[in-house]
Amino acid sequence: MVREWDARTASSAEIASLLDTLNAVLAADLPQDPLWRERSLREYLTEVMPGQRRISWVAQADPASDGTPGPILGQVHVLLLGDIGVLEVLVHPSVRRTGVGRDLVRVAARRVYHEGFSSIGVEVVGDTPAVGFYESLGFTREYVETRSVLDLSGVDWPDLAEMATGVGAGYHLEFHPGGPPDELLDAYARAKAEVRDVEDGELRPSSYDAQRLRDSLNCLHRRGMKPYIVLALHEQTGEVAGLTEVVVPAQHPTRADQYDTIVVQDHRGYGIDRAIKARMLLELRSAEPELAEVQTWNAQANEAMLKVNAELGYQPDRDWCEYSVDVAELVHRLDAAR
Repeated sequence: MVREWDARTASSAEIASLLDTLNAVLAADLPQDPLWRERSLREYLTEVMPGQRRISWVAQADPASDGTPGPILGQVHVLLLGDIGVLEVLVHPSVRRTGVGRDLVRVAARRVYHEGFSSIGVEVVGDTPAVGFYESLGFTREYVETRSVLDLSGVDWPDLAEMATGVGAGYHLEFHPGGPPDELLDAYARAKAEVRDVEDGELRPSSYDAQRLRDSLNCLHRRGMKPYIVLALHEQTGEVAGLTEVVVPAQHPTRADQYDTIVVQDHRGYGIDRAIKARMLLELRSAEPELAEVQTWNAQANEAMLKVNAELGYQPDRDWCEYSVDVAELVHRLDAAR
């Protein structure tokens, strides 16, 4: 049974059942990834940025003979932002290839179509069954980046400390747990607006003005995701010359997510990129004692950042792909296949 579902009003048993399915998927497809925890999972599934909407459905097994609700075996949610709907689908490995995934995509695609959106995007992890699933539905690969993972147990900390001091004269680094101070938000936004080390597609829009940054930081905190920021400040102008962002999610606190790392064009060549990432790792070592790994994503053409990551000890893991499809074509294809 597929039904619309709202994590804000779902029972604790339903949240726990969804978590079981999520972890079953991770165990099957990404066995090296840490399992998720229930802490702040409800908030993770419901909180969004201003102007965005998330709509969810679940596939639930039939009730038991005593009336006890069956487990949640699949879930789809679509995040409506800008002019695209971003899809995410989970199907328990025990019911794959039974049509559950297609049923979930069908109901989500119909809603996106009726909402007036023309395209759907989805992130697909390389070397998992999701690749063939989405390609069979007509999704086309638009963008590929490489995920790399750093195992903190293998870090040479004295060497890392030396890297963190390797920034050129005229710059100094600052560490800001929770986000940059308000007085630096405008300069922070200018740095993000001018250049990105990774040319993201539409599925992960960045924040290019101070208010949008405030909204983004507030949303992260509400979702149980703690941001950490390291800035390189140009001493003569006070401008943000470089920045790096890491988020530690309450849902998997042993592995952090590296977000943007940016060095403004006029300030490149002074060792800022390596220094700010090294400083971040040093700070995280004391700020997050449970942390064991950091994962980051980089465009395959971004040789400079891939080189920095290699120097820091990151190991390439697998491809992370963005796919998209025309909504009307997807709805027609799914309806015709019934």
